[in-house]
Amino acid sequence: MTKYRMGGVAVAALAAWTLAAGAQAAGPKAEVMHWWTSSSESAAVRKFADAYRAAGGVWVDTAIAGADQAKAVAINRIVGGNPPTAAQFNTTKQFRDLIDQGSLNNVDDVALRDKWDQLLPGPMLDVIKVKGHYYALPVNIHMSTWIWYSKAAFKKAGITKEPATPDELFAALDKLKAAGLIGLAHGGQAWQENILFQAMLANVGGRELYLQVLRDRNPKALNSEAFKQVLVAFKRLQSYVDAGSPNRNWNDATAMLISGKAGVQIMGDWAKGEFSAARQSAGKDFGCIPGLGPQAPYLIQGDAFVFPKTSNADAVKAQKLLATTLLAPAAQLEFSKLKGSLPVRSDVDVSSMDACAQAGMAAMKDKARQVGMIEVYITPDQNGALQDVLTAFWNTRMPVEKAQKSIAAALLQD
Repeated sequence: MTKYRMGGVAVAALAAWTLAAGAQAAGPKAEVMHWWTSSSESAAVRKFADAYRAAGGVWVDTAIAGADQAKAVAINRIVGGNPPTAAQFNTTKQFRDLIDQGSLNNVDDVALRDKWDQLLPGPMLDVIKVKGHYYALPVNIHMSTWIWYSKAAFKKAGITKEPATPDELFAALDKLKAAGLIGLAHGGQAWQENILFQAMLANVGGRELYLQVLRDRNPKALNSEAFKQVLVAFKRLQSYVDAGSPNRNWNDATAMLISGKAGVQIMGDWAKGEFSAARQSAGKDFGCIPGLGPQAPYLIQGDAFVFPKTSNADAVKAQKLLATTLLAPAAQLEFSKLKGSLPVRSDVDVSSMDACAQAGMAAMKDKARQVGMIEVYITPDQNGALQDVLTAFWNTRMPVEKAQKSIAAALLQD
């Protein structure tokens, strides 16, 4: 092979040309900021990255541990004029201020072309679609109030039927307690008590009361006897937790079901990752109940990407390619298998997913059951005030009447 010598200038010129040609050939570059840093989350987000690269794009991964920290960094960069191409938020009111301030690009053309209005759940469309424009890309569905149970614990307690009503759930908790087991595996943290409250509001109160309290913040509903009974049921759950509950992490509570020490946990579908890591199978080692009864509300939220404002043509192209590839059926399926979530598209075949995912998707088929989780309807300030009341009610001897009045005050604040 003949060798040629080239001067430094010629080498530099060739290198510059090669880099430019390579960048042009590589396609649109997207810096994607997210908080998926656990092993299962990292594996899941790689499926999205692979789909984007397969479509010709360049995925630049910016992972920041902790949702609050990641959102704060994203907002600071957007305000500071150095935004990522896309940033993760939840499908709640978290990014409404960015929309109102004109800090986000819309992806209307992609949403209309791909018929998002027909494919995506109504509670999510209500969050991402503002004044007719689509400002975020929902990528999955999480449900926060799944009722998980240990098959071994149920067997030891003599429970032969999966609870299908609130009364049956409390009867099962009584049997677990009588058998010397911990009825409810719970982490005594404010956000986890919020989940228990939502579960009781949805399953004891029902869909209409749930929406009247959270979406409408109706004073009559907030002060009703029906809502009082929801709070009574919420506080009743405390009688089934153990002394080690305060400040316990949610995954440590899940471990109590895995070991058979506890019978029930009310937690989001991210708990599936803990069962999977312990090599336990849905339907064999543990059960999962999406709601107590066939009409129980299915409380949905999820993860979404917003697209910070930019007029750079390449960045806009990258945003639209993300909006196209991350919502593709194959990417949706492969991501959700690893994330523990459901695909956000209603037309994805989930027959290859586990029994819990299939039960969740079956619930989602009934649009009357699709209801947003708490932060879809109330502001972060309102949620914080509510959470303070719930934690005080859970941990003290606060009368239920006082808790009810305090919750009404928290939710009716501006």
